[in-house]
Amino acid sequence: MNQRWHDPENEQPTPSPAPRKRTGGRSARVREAVLTAALEQVAEHGIEGLTIGDVAARAGVAETTIYRRWGTRTALIAEAITELAAVGNPAPDTGTLRGDLHQLAEQISHLISRPGIARLLGTTLALSADPDVAAARHRFWNERFERTSHVIRRAVERGELPGEVDPREVLETLSAPLYFRILIGDEPLDGAFVTRCIDHTLTLYRMPE
Repeated sequence: MNQRWHDPENEQPTPSPAPRKRTGGRSARVREAVLTAALEQVAEHGIEGLTIGDVAARAGVAETTIYRRWGTRTALIAEAITELAAVGNPAPDTGTLRGDLHQLAEQISHLISRPGIARLLGTTLALSADPDVAAARHRFWNERFERTSHVIRRAVERGELPGEVDPREVLETLSAPLYFRILIGDEPLDGAFVTRCIDHTLTLYRMPE
């Protein structure tokens, strides 16, 4: 029987198995826990009753972790609300301007009808003299409008809106009555009201047929 000579010096090492990819990781889990805790605290106590210590205790992290990542209470709240508005609310692409505006209006309605959100938005207006609160509010609106402005640009490309239209102006026309009805009028956002907001927006900006 022939035996093969085993030379250790020429032996090829067995490759190690590739490390498994971690999805998210600890940093992502901490971020999610803190933002969720911040929203829960706001819903229960309002922005004026929220403290970093309470958020840290609820999220199961150290206060220093929150200060290191967000710096201030208002910066934390701003990111929590921005995240809430973004999650599950992608910019719609139904193929028509009316369809897209309807989805946007529904997203806004669901967001501001959530427990504590109207109270939070009202408080940020009342505390607008605070530069940190004002900066947080501006950041929220700017990110929200930027994320949804693609809806208006696509409508321009399809010929549904004139080329010189300002995307933010169109979105403000649609959304302002929705926020006003909740924050000032304290009335529910029913389907008829949402449809009326869409109709008014289309009447003002849509290209004539």
